[in-house]
Amino acid sequence: MSPTEIVTIALCIGLMAVLYSSVGHGGASGYIAVMTLFGFHVDSIRPTALVLNLMVSSVGLFQFWRAGHFTWQHLWPFAVTSIPLSFYGARLNLPTAIIHSILGLVLISSAVRLLLPIPDPAEPKPPSKPTAFGVGALIGLLSGLTGTGGGIFLTPTLLICRWASTKQAAALSVGFILVNSLAGLCGHLSRGKPIPHVAWWLAASAVSGGVAGAYLGSRRLHTRSIQLLLVIVLLTAGYKLLMPR
Repeated sequence: MSPTEIVTIALCIGLMAVLYSSVGHGGASGYIAVMTLFGFHVDSIRPTALVLNLMVSSVGLFQFWRAGHFTWQHLWPFAVTSIPLSFYGARLNLPTAIIHSILGLVLISSAVRLLLPIPDPAEPKPPSKPTAFGVGALIGLLSGLTGTGGGIFLTPTLLICRWASTKQAAALSVGFILVNSLAGLCGHLSRGKPIPHVAWWLAASAVSGGVAGAYLGSRRLHTRSIQLLLVIVLLTAGYKLLMPR
């Protein structure tokens, strides 16, 4: 890989971190899209996305907590079941074709989520504990399988079900992403698989973008035009993963 390619990839990763962290996401689906478009091997994509997700969501959680949007009381019912299932999902050794299909569908669903913004509920009401346990378990498993933190699934669920406002949903999602990314990474390591070296030289770019995005997102929302550009990237990468090889 040439120095020019490395710099280009790092800049793209940083941009994804800005966009995703501004709405309370770690950015895994964006990182997966970038790595797919640049031809990374599928075995290195998931753990690398988890490492970047973990770092960016740590920054994001701090910013949303400082802005007064995050409370552990609302997060733990989702996290208590998602953590073990995220660990389990990351341990599963699925065929490459199945992983490609799952990742491709995640990227396309992420694009659809951005195309169809969900309005802020007027009077959000948290779910019952059993409901939160069930939702957390399902999203945790998907998180481990795909190498994402699960925020792309949790955020729309919180808003559609009127369980949180937009800011609350972003804050809860970034905390959810943090614990699930850590669990998924532990699951990956428990298989005896190392963390790819590429994860570390992309980390600085991701963290820098995450700091900027989380600061802006905890106080304002990103523009619609940026969302639409992101949709194009996600759809292109998702299509590439789903194409027969």
